[in-house]
Amino acid sequence: MNDIQKRMDELVEILEKANQEYYVFDNPSLTDQEYDKYLRELESLEEKYPEFVKSNSPTKRVGGEVIDKFKKIEHSIPMLSLADVFNEEEIEEFDARIKKAGFHPEYVCELKIDGLSVSLHYENGEFVTGATRGNGVVGEDISHNVKTIRSVPMKLNQPVSIEVRGEIYMPRASLAKLNMERESLGLPLLQNCRNAAAGSVRQLDSKIAAKRNLDTWIYHLPNPSEYGLKTQYESIEYMKSLGLKTNPANRLVKNIKEVMEFIHEYGEKRSSLPYDIDGVVIKVNDLEMQKSLGYTSKYPRWAIAYKFPAEEVLTKLTDIIFTVGRTGRITPNAVLEPVIVMGSTIARATLHNEDYVLEKGLKIGDTVSIRKAGDVIPEVVEVKLERRCGNEKDFVMIDSCPICGSKLEKKEGQVDHYCMNPDCPARHTETLVHFASREAMNIDGLGEAIIQDFFNLGFIKRIVDIYHLDDHKEEIIKLEGYGHKSVDHLLDAIENSKKNSLEKLLFGLGIPGIGDKTALALARNYKTLENLSRKTVDELTVQKDIGPILAQNIYDYFQDEKNQILIEELRDVGLNMEFLGEAIKESTLISGKRFVVTGTISFMGRDEIERIIENYGGQASSSVSKKTDVVIVGEKAGSKEVKARELGIPIWDEEKLYSVFKDLGEV
Repeated sequence: MNDIQKRMDELVEILEKANQEYYVFDNPSLTDQEYDKYLRELESLEEKYPEFVKSNSPTKRVGGEVIDKFKKIEHSIPMLSLADVFNEEEIEEFDARIKKAGFHPEYVCELKIDGLSVSLHYENGEFVTGATRGNGVVGEDISHNVKTIRSVPMKLNQPVSIEVRGEIYMPRASLAKLNMERESLGLPLLQNCRNAAAGSVRQLDSKIAAKRNLDTWIYHLPNPSEYGLKTQYESIEYMKSLGLKTNPANRLVKNIKEVMEFIHEYGEKRSSLPYDIDGVVIKVNDLEMQKSLGYTSKYPRWAIAYKFPAEEVLTKLTDIIFTVGRTGRITPNAVLEPVIVMGSTIARATLHNEDYVLEKGLKIGDTVSIRKAGDVIPEVVEVKLERRCGNEKDFVMIDSCPICGSKLEKKEGQVDHYCMNPDCPARHTETLVHFASREAMNIDGLGEAIIQDFFNLGFIKRIVDIYHLDDHKEEIIKLEGYGHKSVDHLLDAIENSKKNSLEKLLFGLGIPGIGDKTALALARNYKTLENLSRKTVDELTVQKDIGPILAQNIYDYFQDEKNQILIEELRDVGLNMEFLGEAIKESTLISGKRFVVTGTISFMGRDEIERIIENYGGQASSSVSKKTDVVIVGEKAGSKEVKARELGIPIWDEEKLYSVFKDLGEV
């Protein structure tokens, strides 16, 4: 070998090593200037001495090879696809099938790259061919384009003959740069990384592929046993040692629980990755176990591909209905053929107002795209005009309220229509909101906005309907913003509210004049709702702080036939109607006295202090007056302490309060 040929081989080795360090290991030892200097030297020598040019020279990375057509390459081992699964239940079923076969596997989790499958062949460590999957048995020879991908080594670190498989993809930054160039040239933009990568590797002119800045991840060795390997994870490490680019996110996990954790982790990280992924591939780690599990006619039994829910999907707009908000605002809503978007089944989506619908050009019967990014509420993105068949119906904005029939109004300069009827039933959900509130029945997840939605949809019209909400579970799950977990949480909260003590129910019923403290006093005194409901006005006024007006309100409530029916319905669905709290305890310092707590007490919160006071027959009040017996003063007490001193009301500081509560065994 003469000195020229020796130098050219040396330059090839230097440049290939630099490519591997930069593109595979992300740890370059050469500066860009040094790399360019060596590349220019090699190009100059190759131009002068073409007889010494290697077929796998790094200079080929810039493209230039043009082919007439793609040759066919038959895969010695078929490139099978994987069975897709779409939810955790299917992953658990996959694990259960393997365990039923008598195995207890570890798994390897790999990111499912959204690109184009490729098979790379090396002979004695030298790159020979690159091929697409094709039909799994025969693919297309794309070697001329693979050579332009700098993360694909033209020479391995060991002189082995091997086939490896992976994915060619386009990084997001490459697509952004490419589209900027295309926009400046007036060319149509490429829609996504996957299509851009697939189109790039199927170019006959490799110069085009070279400009696309493609990349690879290698993840599969079809015949690992021939290299003395025993696990999938060892195979990945072996391919990495050869200088092939493997994904650092690959993870060996012990069980299906850790598989789920990996999926959730990368579901959250997905948007921040510099490349597109559309799922997670789960493989049995042990190669002998893989062999025993075998294959179906289409797929390996030892691996599956979990697909992340689509971010944008197509469905049919079957109707547009109208709901009425608390302020009377009318909102058109899309009724959709149920479709899964980002893990949620969506059957409804807000269309905001008349102008929004008209701007989108929506017609009933249209095929529309629905998008949801992260936790954002789903939106109708656009109409697929090419899908129209002529049977679609035009959108017509209503002119009267769908609940009460009143004429709608649209104020000048505004986009929204309003029902102006102050007595419209849809605007009177306060009773339901109060019943479900934290201070009353404490039904977590059933706030004002949700009650408004459920009222408009006909799920909840009366208080008792809350306890029949499980009848609408499947319908609710299909609504925007709801999922299995949130609905289950809500139904659990509704069920748990049945166990509340009587005072919660009393307050929740909304009897005029009955606040939470009065409700507690009544519940303590009468023990059951039945006892309270039988009392006359005179009997009620005997109780402290129940005057004639309040007594009349209580009596009238229980005499009303509608309220009697409601109470029976609530009893039938299992609501507790007895006082479950503590009986009144005796304390000469507290019983029968009125207290005001002001400022911050370091050892206990105000709510807890007031609860203890009431448990001992005292009364907690919010304002200081001549009727106040004691003012409890903490840090930054303010004007209430000043007023107490002016009126000569006894004051307990924090030390005094602690001493009293300690003697009672409360601290």
